[in-house]
Amino acid sequence: MRRVVIIPLLACVLFGAIPGIFAQEVQPPKSEEDNGYSQIAIFAKALELIRQDYVDDNKTSYHDLVNAAMKGMLSSLDPHSQFMDPNDFRDMQDDTRSRFNGLGIEVSMKNGLPTVVTAMEDTPAAKAGILSGDQILRINAMSTERMDLQDAINVLRGPAGAKVSMTLLRPSTKEIKEYTLQRAEIKIQSVKGERLLPSELTGPFRIGYIRLIQFNEPTADELSKAIDTLQKQGMQALILDLRNNPGGLLNSAVDVCGQFLPPNTKVVSTQGRVASQQHDYSTSAVSKQRPNFPMVLLVNEGSASGAEIVAGALKDLRRAVLVGETTFGKGSVQNVLQLPDGSAVRFTTAKYYTPSRQVIQGNGVTPNIRVGMTAEQERALYALRNTGNVKPEDEINIIKTKDPQMMRAIDALKGVMIYAQQSAPKAEAVKK
Repeated sequence: MRRVVIIPLLACVLFGAIPGIFAQEVQPPKSEEDNGYSQIAIFAKALELIRQDYVDDNKTSYHDLVNAAMKGMLSSLDPHSQFMDPNDFRDMQDDTRSRFNGLGIEVSMKNGLPTVVTAMEDTPAAKAGILSGDQILRINAMSTERMDLQDAINVLRGPAGAKVSMTLLRPSTKEIKEYTLQRAEIKIQSVKGERLLPSELTGPFRIGYIRLIQFNEPTADELSKAIDTLQKQGMQALILDLRNNPGGLLNSAVDVCGQFLPPNTKVVSTQGRVASQQHDYSTSAVSKQRPNFPMVLLVNEGSASGAEIVAGALKDLRRAVLVGETTFGKGSVQNVLQLPDGSAVRFTTAKYYTPSRQVIQGNGVTPNIRVGMTAEQERALYALRNTGNVKPEDEINIIKTKDPQMMRAIDALKGVMIYAQQSAPKAEAVKK
């Protein structure tokens, strides 16, 4: 299976360079009005005029002017395409190793402003209570109104220990808040919280719970081990928590689907302008077969990219029920091509489609059971996830009072299992 990378538009970007992915396509001849040579001649003339007459000659090197032009060209296409200088490109490659210095904020452009997709667990941003959907108005007193995504990321990231101030608008409550956070080294663990939920919540049923933080290379293997452990403990149903999961590698998302679907099952497809961008992605032919236990996926506005692929596939193929809120709506493919000087261009080449041909980009994936959460409830959930050594009774109380999405997921699974138990004797009677 051909591997392609989903590039989340975020502070922590997962990148994988795939040999052959940038194969050149034969393009049709350009019209007289859109002739490349004539337009480049116009660009070269403007470049030389600026170098000759612009007042500050320290700003007119060929390198600076061409880089600025490249940045403007890519950013004019869509919020997800961008030009990266060599330092930015190296930072992206470092992110693939799931370790970087920063605040732990996943950022995308939305409505012209850098917007928090999610604040990753155990990071300064999550501990401060920053939430999905918060809009960044200022960083270190600089307005973000004219700031592109890469500029915002560059300001947010930097050496561990340094402080960053931010002004954030929370659209749901119209609150404007000031934050001063200290950068730290961010280490990302993709699978967390695996356990059987306490009987105080689930009654006589053994319901497992696993949280996926994002999709890295080892995610599917780590998830498989977690499921194996829960099955040995007698798990009868599973809640897979994708809330605030910003995505990651496409092949990882497909492999995660393979933990719950039959081999060779199509889970997502891409479609672009050219034939090379049209692909179907299916689970492995040697996927591990598991019992068809009842399953719920928890999703919210912070579920993006790879998380939306998993949610869309398991929903469309009726393998799981989705509970929560409509996902972020990041379903486009960005390819990354390194240039000779070490810089790189990242540009959108295709869109993702769920098995039922639903477009993820701009729409998100809608849950089967819609359950919202207040800002207070989200803060309580963040605090639970970012506080160590929480007493079991305190965790149960927080889930009962502050996590209506989890409670609705548990109720849905209990209903399915009660129905299955009641139907089983009737099925046996019919067989006899």
